[in-house]
Amino acid sequence: MKGQRHAGSSRFTPYFFILPAVVFYAIFFLFSIGFGLWVSFREWDMLTPLDKTRFVGLSNYVYLFTKDDLFLPVLRNTLVFAIGSVLFSTAIALLLAVALQNNPRRGLWRTLYFLPMVTSVVAIANIWRYLYDPNFGLFNGLLSLFHIPGLRWIDSTALAMPSLIAVSVWATIGGALLLFAAGLEGIPTMYYEAARLDGCSGWNEFRHITLPLLRPTLLFVLITGFINGLQSFALTMIMTGGGPVNSTRVLALYMYETAFQNFRMGRASAMAFVLFLIIFLITLLQLRIFRRGGVEAH
Repeated sequence: MKGQRHAGSSRFTPYFFILPAVVFYAIFFLFSIGFGLWVSFREWDMLTPLDKTRFVGLSNYVYLFTKDDLFLPVLRNTLVFAIGSVLFSTAIALLLAVALQNNPRRGLWRTLYFLPMVTSVVAIANIWRYLYDPNFGLFNGLLSLFHIPGLRWIDSTALAMPSLIAVSVWATIGGALLLFAAGLEGIPTMYYEAARLDGCSGWNEFRHITLPLLRPTLLFVLITGFINGLQSFALTMIMTGGGPVNSTRVLALYMYETAFQNFRMGRASAMAFVLFLIIFLITLLQLRIFRRGGVEAH
């Protein structure tokens, strides 16, 4: 009997260890999602008690797509920022990873490129804002050396978004570089040796060996980078505040303004679930592509 009691108690021991994580997950994830979904169907200004809020059904969602003049342009800005950031950062990081693969000081270079990843976004945004300053910024100072007129980098509707994308690319290269470096080190060298014996050029090695075998890493970097780009907030808020003329206003920033400046928490929650749906669909696409890639790789 004593042995049976000991066996019974030990059976539940693992559950006690994971209980704190389960509670944390339930409170800060499941409850938050459920509460946000509930609010998205109501009209709430955060000053009215929750039991006195008015149920409006899908009105908040309908308003976003039919009456809100800013929502669709802001959604477009968000997609442009996310796509531009992830494509350029992925391409540059992949080229750097290949170039540094056999460099004896590759550890130092990888560390240098990774430093922006551990730097506060607030600090990065403020530093780059000074670099972009039209009067005293470094970039216009360099242009003046060649007698080129200075540019209004983040004060122009044409240049503001590309300027933000450039900062995002600079800040995220390091993480993608480390992932690609790990993927490259996992490729057996015998494939390259056999290719060199057959007289393959460096480009053919990259095209027919490196890229196919690096496909899972490449897909992971693309999808996670795109999802992170969709959720970008602090960089835009600090550098441009969404301007000029809403040319850099992204969905997370617009959501924050709607909730905490205009006190339209129901509409802000609806925006959050539209963004959630977009991210969810991208995640499903990721799983589909990974499954197909895994079968082909096998």
